[in-house]
Parts: sequence; C-alpha cells; structure tokens
Amino acid sequence: MGKGTTELVNLLVLLGMGAVVPLGLALIGEPGLARVRRLWPLAAVPGALSLWLPRGGLATGSAALYALGTLAVALHAPLRLRRTRSLAPAELAVLTALAAPAVAGTALVAERSGYPLFGFEPHVLALTVPHFHYAGFTAALVAGLVCRSTRAGSGAARCAALSVPAGTLLVLAGYFLGTWVQFAGACVLTTGMWLVGLVTWRDLRPRAADPVTARLLTASSAVLALTMLLALWWALGQASGLPHPTLAWMAATHGVGNALGFALCSLLAWRRITTTEDPR
Repeated sequence: MGKGTTELVNLLVLLGMGAVVPLGLALIGEPGLARVRRLWPLAAVPGALSLWLPRGGLATGSAALYALGTLAVALHAPLRLRRTRSLAPAELAVLTALAAPAVAGTALVAERSGYPLFGFEPHVLALTVPHFHYAGFTAALVAGLVCRSTRAGSGAARCAALSVPAGTLLVLAGYFLGTWVQFAGACVLTTGMWLVGLVTWRDLRPRAADPVTARLLTASSAVLALTMLLALWWALGQASGLPHPTLAWMAATHGVGNALGFALCSLLAWRRITTTEDPR
C-alpha cells in the first residue's frame, strides 16, 4: 500500500478503536462489558499510538495492549453463550461481534512487529485490522440488533444475522483457501449486509422516534447498496483477474463509506433507539 492509503486505513482503524467499538459494546447489554467499556481507553490509546509508530518493539508493545483489550471483549462470548444457552441467529451475530476485535488485535500485533503471521505479508495484515472492526464487529452487531428487534424479527432479518457472520468467516477462510473462497465469502457477506439495509430501510426507518434517528438509519442502509457492490467487484477481480478497483480506491470509497456511512451512523441510530425502547 502507498503512504496515502496506509494513512487513510490507519484513520479508519483509529475511528474503529476509539468510537465504533465502545459505541457497539454499549449496545450489547452483556454483564461485565460496562467495565470493559470504561477501561477501553487503556487499550484504545496505545492501540492508536501503535499505528503511527515505526514497526518495532515499541509499536508491537503498544499493539499488544490493544490486543489484550480485544481479548477481554472476546472472553465475554463464551460467558454469554453459557448464560443464554442460545444459538439463535441474533445471538450468533452478537457472539461473532464479541470475538471479531480479537482477530483485528492479533493481526495488528503481527503487522506492527513485521511478523508474517500464517505467512501473510504486513499489508494483508494491515487490511485485516479494519475489516474485523467493521465487517467483523460492527456489521455482525448491527445484524444482531436488527434481528432481535421485536419489530423487525422477520425472515430477512434472521437471514442477515446468519449471513453476516458466515460471510465474515468465509472471507477469513479465503485467506488460507484461495481467492475464490474469499469471493464466496464476499457474496454471502454482501447478501447479509443488503438484507440488513433492506430491513432497516423498510421496517425500522419508518418507525423511528425522531427525524435524526430516521436520517441516521436512512444513511446507514442506503450506503450499503454501493459499498458492498464495490466489495463484490474487488473480490471477483481478485479471484478472476478481471479489472477491479485498486486498494487505494477501495479504501477511499468502500472503506470510508462503510466506516462513516454505515458503522458510525447505524451505531449512533441504535444508541438513540435504545434510549426509548429496548430491542433486546
């Protein structure tokens, strides 16, 4: 990646660390996560610092502190499963959201140290970090919130809550199994995200309690139509060799659109929703 693309990706990761993850944790409603959220700056600040330090011991140590914070989040997945004893679609999506930041944290430590984890070059690991903040954490969480909403628990919402985690895992598996598996993962993930957008637009947006929430839901659902189409185009091009967008172009369009238009808008909307009604 070029310097400009790297800086943009780092800014997206910074947004994920500092705003998206704590906003999302507040929406899960899991006992113990409130304390993790209060202490989150102890992980997010060194994690953000590691992005701007040159590769080496200091950057790796700072990234490791962030990885420990993501591990604290991930440990709540088995605790939640033991407490709820549920593998319903909404719960599977939330469990995926709890586990995903730890993948990002692990990739960050390896990338900042220059270590080719599982044989992957640093630029691949660098892209894994934002992917598992946004597709892994935010998309799965929002799909779970949409599904467990009493007003939107439709078949489309349940399918979305299953497709988003499945697509994310397939994309991860594609790193090891090849680009066509990644393309299959992109197809499944895109299907899930489009369903999230559809249900949000059709069922949640019209029932928003105030215009600001409605606009946030509108933006979060509308942006997915374009950003996930770009993801399909890029994954198909990678697998087939057909012309496709560059990484710089994807970061500036797909990355920025999903981070600001989908992730931030949707989490802010759900924060407003949970002040007037409990979707859980």
